[in-house]
Amino acid sequence: MEKKALEKVCNNIYRRFPPLKDKRPRVSKQGENHYLLIFSGSGESPDGMTIQQTVRVVATEDGNIVKTSMSR
Repeated sequence: MEKKALEKVCNNIYRRFPPLKDKRPRVSKQGENHYLLIFSGSGESPDGMTIQQTVRVVATEDGNIVKTSMSR
């Protein structure tokens, strides 16, 4: 995945999920022109507990997000 397309996807994810700001994703190729990016970070719940957060993003070579899913 090109650096410009990666930055485009990262900026969109950082805007939607502020706790993941400045976390670099793991990138793997999915099919011919799709990439899977996995962002991992931790956040804090309202009662003060630490929660591990993972966001999976499927994006095209151009940096367009196809699908996003999140787990805690």
